[in-house]
Amino acid sequence: MSVKTVTLAEDAYSALAAQKGQGESFSEVVRRLTGTHRSLMEFAGAWKDVPEVRMKIYRAWLKASDRASKQKLLDMARPVRE
Repeated sequence: MSVKTVTLAEDAYSALAAQKGQGESFSEVVRRLTGTHRSLMEFAGAWKDVPEVRMKIYRAWLKASDRASKQKLLDMARPVRE
């Protein structure tokens, strides 16, 4: 496999090194941190043990947050339309 040399500022190197696990290469750290190829199937069943009462509370919170976000966007757009 070919390799590339990357120059990092010291603070960036420190941040990357802090993410590095024992025995993990920097290449492995970068792959792990930038991995975007996760399947949705990995999350299947992740919420199965959450009690229905908590799910109802969570759904209500999501709905309220969605309404608040939409209202904020409308409020921000109002001066543009006027």
